[in-house]
Amino acid sequence: MLVDFWFDPSCPYTWITSRWMVEVAAVRPVTVRWRIMSLSVLNEGRPDDPEGDPEGYLWGPVRVCAAVERRHGAAALDRFFTVYGVRVHERGEWADIGDVLADAGLPRDLASAAGSTEHDAAVRESHARGIDLVGRHVGTPIISADGPDGRRIAFFGPVISRIPRGERAGRLWDGTLLVAGEPSFHELKGRPAADPTYDH
Repeated sequence: MLVDFWFDPSCPYTWITSRWMVEVAAVRPVTVRWRIMSLSVLNEGRPDDPEGDPEGYLWGPVRVCAAVERRHGAAALDRFFTVYGVRVHERGEWADIGDVLADAGLPRDLASAAGSTEHDAAVRESHARGIDLVGRHVGTPIISADGPDGRRIAFFGPVISRIPRGERAGRLWDGTLLVAGEPSFHELKGRPAADPTYDH
């Protein structure tokens, strides 16, 4: 099954959900295709600033993601997102993005994309593809997959604070598809999110 996963790399909960999807792919017949979305685009024009980003920092990483994908392909985007997530979210290292690129085996000069609008149209286009599936009332991540009846479904989340591993990850995937595959399904929420926890 091909799963499309829209992500903003700077969201810690999205990082956890993405690592859950990596676990799912190890225990279910799933292939993940990483897609770019942007919290900066999502929140444009809002009177508040839900991400607390008045300087527009969040544009940088998604622009670099778009540059990586355009110049080096999907596998390179996967590598960059993985290294970025480990360094930024798990280690708390808000390092130079050139170092992240180098660790992912990519040219450091791609870091210049962070301050350029060159790839903004590609970011917006990818973002729109994901948001159009579910609506602007959600955030990151958005997942699109084949539901239990074979038709394509899309949903926001799940928002989780710890990465389920192994068969536990698979069961959560099975249950998520079951719920999201119900044609009348709209929303399911639990307790307020706990702080992200990274255990290996």
